[in-house]
Amino acid sequence: MPQELMYQIALTRIPLIGDVIIRRLLETFGSAGNIFKAKKYELERTATIGAVRAAAIRDFRDFALVEKEIAFIERYKIQALFCTDPLYPQRLLQCYDAPSLLYYKGRADLNAARMVSIVGTRHPSAYGRKVCEQLTQELAAADITLVSGLAYGIDILAHKTALAQQMPTIGVLAHGLDRIYPPAHKEVAARMLEQGGLLTDYMSYTQPDRQNFPRRNRIVAGLCDATIVVESGLQGGSLITADLANGYNRDVFCIPGSVYDPHAAGCHHLIKNNKAMLITGAADILETMGWSETAKIPVSGQQELFLQLTDNERQILGMFREKSERRLEELYIQSSLSGSEVAAAVFSLEMQLLLKSLPGQRYGLITAADRR
Repeated sequence: MPQELMYQIALTRIPLIGDVIIRRLLETFGSAGNIFKAKKYELERTATIGAVRAAAIRDFRDFALVEKEIAFIERYKIQALFCTDPLYPQRLLQCYDAPSLLYYKGRADLNAARMVSIVGTRHPSAYGRKVCEQLTQELAAADITLVSGLAYGIDILAHKTALAQQMPTIGVLAHGLDRIYPPAHKEVAARMLEQGGLLTDYMSYTQPDRQNFPRRNRIVAGLCDATIVVESGLQGGSLITADLANGYNRDVFCIPGSVYDPHAAGCHHLIKNNKAMLITGAADILETMGWSETAKIPVSGQQELFLQLTDNERQILGMFREKSERRLEELYIQSSLSGSEVAAAVFSLEMQLLLKSLPGQRYGLITAADRR
């Protein structure tokens, strides 16, 4: 039995020790194993831990449950991704309340270059269904991985459309990987294992209880670059996901509808309160995210340009070869530089009129049109 995995799972089972506390403990002790091996007084000295939480860690004894979970993981070839694992979704890791441990089964890359979630009502109108299908088809052509919650309505329609388009699609579950809820979506979920994946932060045999779904939504929002709300009333999980995405500084897009249609009230609320951008198609998303393929440095000019740059500047500018706009957090995550080195290189490239600052903490290449 992998001992560190045993400690990682055990850490998530301790009362009063949530994800934020776990990350604070890891900053001090370095690994789950070291946390369990620490003395009580060492735990107590860690910020915000205190005597009660320290005692809870030291007194944990339910390793039989942990062993059962590891047996399940090994039997069904499930990946257990702790927040220190290099395969853990890096976008999600940027969120302050990111789950400490994820359970994943599938083939899709959780750190794909472009990831978008589509969410919406469980009872879409004919208009909402048509928009969802068309939007997903358009996004599939842009090499995007689609994320949703495998629920009735917009969620499952987005997953099905993605599968039909050979588009990677990931379902985030509010229960363990021993079941699919709702059961009617088992066939779709099975197909997703081949073309996408299923992800959860819940242990096996966890029931799909009502309170699990809002927690599930933080993964749907945090896993992605942007969230799209197709149709939503004024209450429901879609608005929770949109609020979470805003809190994580991710882009939120909404499809407008009729002012007389209650299905559109939630989207209109988000747009009216500047919590989402109104879109009418995938082109609006690609343009806003800097994923359109229109503005790139001509290959003939790249070598001359690179000769005048430092190594750090070359690395950052080189990241704009594949797409002309990038979010600042992408540069932090995907480069080998420290945060201060990235900031210095970006500032220098701005001063040299090679990069321009864009809304939403994004940067783009300066084109010939910009210089006119």
